[in-house]
Amino acid sequence: MTPLDQITNSTFEQAISFSRYVQRILISDPLQKEILLKNWPRPYQKTEMLGFLKDSMQAGNHEAELNCVLRKLRKQVMLRLTVRDISGCADLTEVMSTMSDLAEVCINFSLEHHEKWLTQPERFGMPTNKKNGSAQHLWVVAMGKLGGRELNVSSDIDLIFVYPEDGQTNGHKSISNHEFFARLGRKLIASLNDYTVDGYVFRVDMRLRPHGENSPLAISFEMLDEYFKTQGREWERHAWIKGRVIADRADKKNELRLMEQIVRPFVFRRYLDFNAYESMRRLHIQLRKEVERREMHDNIKLGPGGIREIEFVTQVFQLIRGGRDVDLCIRPTLEVLQCLQKKQQLPHNTVTELTDAYRFLRKLEHRLQYLDDQQTQTLPKDPDDQQRIATAMDFPNYEAFMQELDVHRMHVTHHFDFILAAPKKSPAHDILAHLRQTQTEDTAKTQAATTQLGTLGFNEPVKISERLQQFYQSHFYQQLPEFRQQKINMLIPILVEAIVQFPPVETTLERMLRLLEIISSPKFSPASYLTLLLEHPDTLPRVAKLVSISQWASDYLGRHPILLDELLRHHEPNPLPDWAMLKNELIYQLNHVNKPKSDVIGWQMDLLRHFQHAQVFQLLVSDLEGVLKLETLSDHLTALADLVLETVLNLAWSKLRKQHRTAPCFAIIGYGKLGGKELGYASDLDIIFLYDDGHPDASETYAKLAQSINVWLNSHTSAGLLYATDLRLRPNGNSGLLAHSIEAFAEYQRTQAWVWEHQALTRARFVAGDPGVAEAFESTRKEILCQQRNLIELKQDILSMREKMRDAHPNPTTLFDIKQDRGGIIDVEFIVQYLVLGYACKHPELTGNIGNIALLKLAADLDLISVQNAEKARTAYREFRRIQHRQRLNSDSELSGATPADSALQTLSNTETERLNNDRLTVIALWEEVFGA
Repeated sequence: MTPLDQITNSTFEQAISFSRYVQRILISDPLQKEILLKNWPRPYQKTEMLGFLKDSMQAGNHEAELNCVLRKLRKQVMLRLTVRDISGCADLTEVMSTMSDLAEVCINFSLEHHEKWLTQPERFGMPTNKKNGSAQHLWVVAMGKLGGRELNVSSDIDLIFVYPEDGQTNGHKSISNHEFFARLGRKLIASLNDYTVDGYVFRVDMRLRPHGENSPLAISFEMLDEYFKTQGREWERHAWIKGRVIADRADKKNELRLMEQIVRPFVFRRYLDFNAYESMRRLHIQLRKEVERREMHDNIKLGPGGIREIEFVTQVFQLIRGGRDVDLCIRPTLEVLQCLQKKQQLPHNTVTELTDAYRFLRKLEHRLQYLDDQQTQTLPKDPDDQQRIATAMDFPNYEAFMQELDVHRMHVTHHFDFILAAPKKSPAHDILAHLRQTQTEDTAKTQAATTQLGTLGFNEPVKISERLQQFYQSHFYQQLPEFRQQKINMLIPILVEAIVQFPPVETTLERMLRLLEIISSPKFSPASYLTLLLEHPDTLPRVAKLVSISQWASDYLGRHPILLDELLRHHEPNPLPDWAMLKNELIYQLNHVNKPKSDVIGWQMDLLRHFQHAQVFQLLVSDLEGVLKLETLSDHLTALADLVLETVLNLAWSKLRKQHRTAPCFAIIGYGKLGGKELGYASDLDIIFLYDDGHPDASETYAKLAQSINVWLNSHTSAGLLYATDLRLRPNGNSGLLAHSIEAFAEYQRTQAWVWEHQALTRARFVAGDPGVAEAFESTRKEILCQQRNLIELKQDILSMREKMRDAHPNPTTLFDIKQDRGGIIDVEFIVQYLVLGYACKHPELTGNIGNIALLKLAADLDLISVQNAEKARTAYREFRRIQHRQRLNSDSELSGATPADSALQTLSNTETERLNNDRLTVIALWEEVFGA
């Protein structure tokens, strides 16, 4: 015997010493030891299991024979797996997947044989659809740990039997499909569950089916759907998270119908379902009572800090977010934990400790069950068994083992309580609740609450109290359902304590009450955003801070209240976007394996909008917290628009029915703020579409593509708007074609374009599409910008255009309109455009799309303007843009999402007008230097 053989034998003998179950089998059937010694170093694969059954079931005509070979397979799998696990050769994943494979193989093998026997023509025949006579099969849905492929070594299996359609069997003894599948189900259960001289395969639990033990054993899809819609209970949503079809004969069309159209809408709501917190607490309270009643504190599954609490943590996030995030529509607990960390729903330390605890507890669970092949999760009382468990868990003694177990259970309890504990009230909460005066005799309590406002720091507590009374007496509040009123009543005291930190408190209160009205609307059913704020009261100060700084931020949250959820993520402080990573994540989500199979376009449109809104909101938060320069902010908003346009282009092309090539020779060109990389939060996108393709179908194909892109961007869905587009800068404006060939575009620019169109071209750039078209466009752009021009005529044309703009935007006040007035933003832009068009023929570097501030410096370096005036104008332009940005953040914009219209005055106060007078004069001085007095 070689040293390696000695080690192998030693390991083998030590492993079997920890399992009385294995020892009993090897004693009763010595041949099994020989088989085990030969095979235990390798995992038991699914193909090997199936091969064993087929080889052992060659006759295949007797139920007793079937039951015998199923039990023999289980013994072989259990023997090998026990030795591999205890000896350290198998990790937790192998143990769970091997047991899950065993269950699936046995279920399908048994189902196949019983169906073959029952459907013989002289018996019942094949169940058929009463509509078209197509064959029907029994579907087995695995629930619980088998559904998640997390089966333990002595687990029962939770199953539900369903079938697609009612009808009749077509055999000699015709019966209803309902009766046939019930018979087939009972046969299947008996083959797995019944205890014979060979043992059993799996204990089968059917109690998770609708109505439990008092219901039919097998139900149709229609019955299941009706049950979910009318009687489905909250705990059943938890159970069906892990529901998985495991019958091999399930066809894809009907599997889609069952899992996507019936099960998914029941389990995963289309909204963020924060009510899942309270339902999970109720479930946990019931569990704790049961643990207390049955004195199960040593149960590592159901007891404090046990496996079930880890599963509850993952499931609550799945129930809340699974309807909006298909990544969370998965079953394995460890995978969900990793997903929650990736999505910043749980911090790294929490996920690490829960993962370590889960692995430790599942490993321990298996060792408890290896002892006697019993379905137990209870720590042993017998000292010898305690030592066996400690040694099998790699500890020198039971005390050391218990110390480690207690650490893991303490971690689980801590995280469970932190995540699922009901929010605590502040000391002032109950007093402030009396700001709502329900009866006349409550006046004293309301006065006490008003006094409390003064204690909290409100300068005018009576005014605040009166405003809240108006809110409570408003038609809006009075017509709300009682449960929404109750949520608002609980929120108001928390809200009041939050807003006192953010003056002017009257303004902050008005904006918060307006936001409260919006998220209380019946359209956000069932009050999910009110529940979000109640479950996470620490978000209210952040919300109050945002709305106190910016009216636009307040309106934006009102339009997209789902963004409140962004405040719950465990972000690094003020992170800047990683656009390469975000692009990969967006593409992954749009093409997710769990995406719906119907109305994919609508789903993708919503996903794009949620993505865009979330990125805008994260930038907005960083902006309002003062950590982003305006230029940096515009760069990121532009990068976001570029990413969305590239994505939409690819999506629109992939959906076109008629394509004459694999990839389009097509490009999106950005003008205006998009072209100049000066986008604001709600800027329109000025774009045109170009192509370079000689195919006869090119014109028609790219026109349809352009139209489709515009629809993707402009459509208002339930998630809102993606971007408003302006296509008027294309050749011939609104009367022109949607998409132009690069040749037609170049010819138009050479022979027909107005000077203002060449001005617009100074800020144009390639945004998305084919690199070849991009190169051709940039070549054309430089050619046009570098044309030799008569400077006198150019000045006259630009001055004339500027005069028309002033006439179209008169300012009747004495205050400075920062955009349209002389010495304002547009004057700077016209100066730069003149310098580019007038001198690019001599200095082609002026055609670079580097922005107005950099172009002013370049012009000064080229001695086209004075360095002093250029520097002062650069400073003034920066300040103008900063103030314009601040104005828009505090504008009372309409809920359509638009910033103040371009035609609206952007005038400053008297103080600001006076403060900016020198900046304005600086721009006027540069204007006079360039254009003359």
